[in-house]
Amino acid sequence: MGLKPYLGLRGNALLRAAVILVVCPTFTCYGYNMSVAGGLLTLDTFNNQFPRMDTIHTTGALQHENSTIQGTVIALYTVGGIFGALSCVYLGDLLGRKKVIFWTNFITIIGTVLMATSFDFAQFIVARLVLGLGIGGYVATVPVWQSEISPAHKRGSNVVTDGIFVGAGVTLGLWIDLGFYFVKDNSVSWRFPLAFPIVLSSMAMIFIPMLPESPRWLIKTGQLQEARDVLAALLELEPDSETITNSIHEVETTLAVCGNTSWTSMFSNGEQRLFHRAYLAATGQLFQQICGVNLITYYATNIFQQYLGMDAVKSRILAAAMGLMQPLGGFFAFYTIDRLGRRPLMLWSAGAMSICMAILAGTTSPQAANSTAALVVAVIALYCFQFIFTVGYSGLTFLYAAEMAPLQVRAAVSAISTATVWVFNFLLAEVTPVGFASIGNKYYIVFAVANAIIVPSVYFFFPETKGRSLEEIDEIFAQSKSIFDPPRVARRMQAMQAMQASRPDSKSGDEHHEDTKEDIKV
Repeated sequence: MGLKPYLGLRGNALLRAAVILVVCPTFTCYGYNMSVAGGLLTLDTFNNQFPRMDTIHTTGALQHENSTIQGTVIALYTVGGIFGALSCVYLGDLLGRKKVIFWTNFITIIGTVLMATSFDFAQFIVARLVLGLGIGGYVATVPVWQSEISPAHKRGSNVVTDGIFVGAGVTLGLWIDLGFYFVKDNSVSWRFPLAFPIVLSSMAMIFIPMLPESPRWLIKTGQLQEARDVLAALLELEPDSETITNSIHEVETTLAVCGNTSWTSMFSNGEQRLFHRAYLAATGQLFQQICGVNLITYYATNIFQQYLGMDAVKSRILAAAMGLMQPLGGFFAFYTIDRLGRRPLMLWSAGAMSICMAILAGTTSPQAANSTAALVVAVIALYCFQFIFTVGYSGLTFLYAAEMAPLQVRAAVSAISTATVWVFNFLLAEVTPVGFASIGNKYYIVFAVANAIIVPSVYFFFPETKGRSLEEIDEIFAQSKSIFDPPRVARRMQAMQAMQASRPDSKSGDEHHEDTKEDIKV
C-alpha cells in the first residue's frame, strides 16, 4: 500500500519538520509581538504619530492619562487573543487542527498589515485587535496539534520547544527595535518592526498543508484510513500494521468510554473529571501570567530607561540581551522535561521567580536609587527571572494544558486555558504602567507573593505526566475521586510500573516487541 508523502519525510524527521516549519514561526511570531511594541513606545517618530500614547515627553496628569491609554492600546492585542482562543472551542474540532492553524495565521497577517500601515490612532487600535485574534487562535491550537502527533516519550521535549521559540521571538523583537532605533526622523523605525511578522506567518501558512493532521482528530471524526496513513508516516510503519491498529483501537476505546461529547461537557465532572482537568489546564496557564513575566517582557525597554534611569541605547541593548535568556531557558527545559518531569520544573521555577521579584523590589527602592551595586543586582535579577520563567512556565504550561484534556474536549479545553493566558495577559499589560506609576518598586512585591503561592498549589494539585500516553493520563483522573487525588494516583501508577519493570520475570519472550510498541506509542 502506498504511503501518503509529507514533504517526503517520516518518523522523527517528520516531527522535526513540523517543529521547524510551523511551530517555530508561529510561536516566534507570538513572542515577537509580545515585545516589539514595548520597544517602540519611546521612539519620537512613534509618539509624534500617536501622541495619545506618549509617556516620554509628558509629565504630571497628562503623563498619567497617556500611560493609561498606552496600557489599554497595547493590551487590546490580548483582548483579540481572548476571542481568538475562545473561537477554537467550536472551530478546533469543526475544522481540524491544520485548517485552524492556516486561517489564524492569515488573520495574523491582516492584523500585521493594518498595524504597520497605520496613520490614524483608530486604525492602530483595530489592528491590535485583529492581530490578537489571529495569534490567539493558533496559540490555542498548535500545542494540541503537536501533542497529538508526538509519541509519549518525546511529547514533553517536542511541545516545550514552544518556550524556546517564544523566547526567540521576544529577543528578535527587541533586537530589531534596537537596530531601527538608529533610523531617525522616519516612520520606518517603527513600521518595519511591526511589519516583520508577515514573514513568519506566511511561512506557517505555506507549510501547514504539507504536514500531517492530528491522528486523534481524524479518528474522532471517523477518518480512519487517513489516521492510519498519518500514523504510518509518524511511526515509520505500514498503515495496516498491528501496532497502528492497536493505537487506533486504544483511541476509539477511550472515546467510547468517555463519549464523543459536546464541548460543554467540560463544565461537568463525571467519571473522567472533565471540569477538574479543564480547571488544572487553565490554572497552569494562569500561573504563566501571574508570575509577572509580561510586566518585564512588554515593558523591558521602559523598565531600563524610565525606572532604572539608563539612556535610550543602553536600555535597548540590555533589554534585547535579556531576551536571550528565554531561549537559553527553553533549551534547558527541552533537555530536562522528560527526565525530571513537569512538576519539579514548575515547583523550582516558581520559588526562584519569587526570590527574583523580591530582589527587584529591594534593589529598585528609593533608598537604592543612587547605588550602582543595587542597579547591577536589579539587572541580574531581571535576567535570571527571564531564564527561570522559560524553564518552568513558558512552553511547559501549553504542554500541560494539552495533556490534561481528554480527546473529546481537548480543543475546547486548550481554547479555554489559552484564553486564560490572554485574559491575564491583558490585565497585566493594562495595569503595569499604572502600577509602576502608583506604587513604584512595591509593584514587584505583588508578584513575589504570587509566585510563592504557586509552589504549594502545584505540589498539592498537579499530577506528574512525563512519559505517559495521553490515554494513560485519562486513567489517572479515572482513578481520582477528589482534587487532591491526581498527584497521589500518578505517583502510585509510576511506582507500580517501576516495580513491574524491576521484576526479573516481568517480561515475556516477546520483550523486544513489547518495548518497541511502548517506545512508539502515540
